[in-house]
Amino acid sequence: MRAEAKSILSRTSGFIGAAGFSHSLTPARNCTFGCTYCYVPTLRVYGGLKPEDWQRWGQFTTFKSNAPELVARQVRPDQSIYCSPLTDPYQPAEESEALMPRILDALTEHPPAVFVIQTRGPLVLRDLGRLRALSRRTVLRVSFSITTDREDVRRMYEPHCATFEQRLATVRALRDAGITVHATLAPLLPCNIEVMVGAAIEATSGDLIGDPFHVRSVKPHGATTREAALKISAKHGFEQWHDPAFQLQLTEKVREIAEAAGRRFGVGEEGFSWLSRRG
Repeated sequence: MRAEAKSILSRTSGFIGAAGFSHSLTPARNCTFGCTYCYVPTLRVYGGLKPEDWQRWGQFTTFKSNAPELVARQVRPDQSIYCSPLTDPYQPAEESEALMPRILDALTEHPPAVFVIQTRGPLVLRDLGRLRALSRRTVLRVSFSITTDREDVRRMYEPHCATFEQRLATVRALRDAGITVHATLAPLLPCNIEVMVGAAIEATSGDLIGDPFHVRSVKPHGATTREAALKISAKHGFEQWHDPAFQLQLTEKVREIAEAAGRRFGVGEEGFSWLSRRG
């Protein structure tokens, strides 16, 4: 589906604003990855969604067909832009829509100070040439989500996403092409933490970023983990991955492994602030 938008940039607030981004760029509404844990549909109208979006999350997407033209008009040299907090810019539907190449071309002509792509989609490699061109015009970073090393877990929580090995291969290809890429371990799904973190360190050259599942008891307002993921965790005995005390132990273990390899590990706003820095 397609629809024209009135604007393509939104001034940031909350988590992304606190991380240092001035604007976000969301090329579509709804996301065909349809991850069971995705916090976006829990935002409802506050995430710019319509009822059909949160009721049929992951079943369709609505692309902002005039996004490249809006980018050309609205992007300014002093902006730091996060793409995207509300949908994956390289979701499955993007393969046939091919909206991102046009957006990247517009950004290359009108570069901001910082542009960050948040994705879990190997489709990003389709646009490698454009990413290289954009990286010569702005501070470009790709934050690539790696969530688990276990294929059974991936199929439970995010069946439409790439495998662990496909994600690692994508990260390596971005790194080898000279694109600044961070492994973002978010959300931390049930996994062998030593295996996953070790592989992420091997595939990248920068610091690691991460976050466990959002937990309503810790975050009483705003986005949280969807009920679908909570049910999966309960069914398969993974409830502790939603427990704040266990999550703290988990993130400290990741930090320990990262620091032993000479890397930093940042959780939440701290880690995402590394993506927004201008130098």
